[in-house]
Amino acid sequence: MHPASKHVMDLYERHARTWDRERGRSLFERAWLDRFRTAMAPGASILDLGCGAGEPIARYLIEAGHRVTGVDSSPSLIGLAKARFAEHDWLVADMRRLDLGGCFGGIIAWDSFFHLSRDDQRQMFPIFGAHAARGAALMFTSGPADGEAIGSYEGEPLYHASLDPATYRDLLAQAGFEVVEHIAEDRACGGHTVWLARAT
Repeated sequence: MHPASKHVMDLYERHARTWDRERGRSLFERAWLDRFRTAMAPGASILDLGCGAGEPIARYLIEAGHRVTGVDSSPSLIGLAKARFAEHDWLVADMRRLDLGGCFGGIIAWDSFFHLSRDDQRQMFPIFGAHAARGAALMFTSGPADGEAIGSYEGEPLYHASLDPATYRDLLAQAGFEVVEHIAEDRACGGHTVWLARAT
């Protein structure tokens, strides 16, 4: 495992305001967010894992009528989300150790889950299951194939990892989810590889 895997949370905290300022607000993810909303009950509560500062994704979900609980490891990013959407819930926490004692109608981990190591990703599926209400939608982004990739942010290495698609399907099934849609490197969404599933 690459050493950069241990520094993702620290990197985002140190560069929180820069990242928030540079994060696009164009919502190129909108088509997938609409699919996500269609896969859950109208107005369902949503758990946003790796929510950042709440824009643009949480804002879109809030404005669509959902109650959002956002989780991020960066206190600075959570502080920005709280200032923007004070009526919703924002928690500084590590998603790998999450135990909120409640269930949600939707769980999203967009551009966050893939920063976890492959072993940590495997351990997330019981956590997804424990926080999913019956019929809940789950959406996350991954890589297209098994492996590690090291990007760069502010001149520092930024870690990404992925399992192979068959493993994701197995882990989803074991956690009680069925795959609704999966597209690898979706050209209509900036090349993102997206998984949408529903709790059975």
